[in-house]
Amino acid sequence: MARSLNKLQLIGNLTKDPEMRYTSNGSAVTNFSIATNRQWKDSSGKENDEVTFHRVVAWGKLAEICSQYLKKGSKVYAEGRVSNRKWKDQQNVEHMTTEVVLDEMLMLDSKGVGVKGQEDSRPDSPDTPDAPPEPQS
Repeated sequence: MARSLNKLQLIGNLTKDPEMRYTSNGSAVTNFSIATNRQWKDSSGKENDEVTFHRVVAWGKLAEICSQYLKKGSKVYAEGRVSNRKWKDQQNVEHMTTEVVLDEMLMLDSKGVGVKGQEDSRPDSPDTPDAPPEPQS
């Protein structure tokens, strides 16, 4: 059988704060949406803009990290796979959604931006210099 690949990479901004919950078996799951922009000129030279919204779901520890450190407007790199999911609501109406199941996430904001209410509490942030030692009294 031939190999196949289901991988998606996005760079965009969160459209609202992430929403985290726990499943009945205790697994963390976080949902959020990323907007990506595309700009181009048509044959007459007119500039055009297009925004695409992507539903994203993260599981486990990655879900907890997304919920803790991302907020509306945060710029992120998201990598995952495309998943189509069906379900029936309480009126037995079938719905379908397409979403990105997150495997990797990088926060792309500059220092302190995109972290909920804190200057820079991202763990092991490579652009954070070592803090000077506290003065001894």
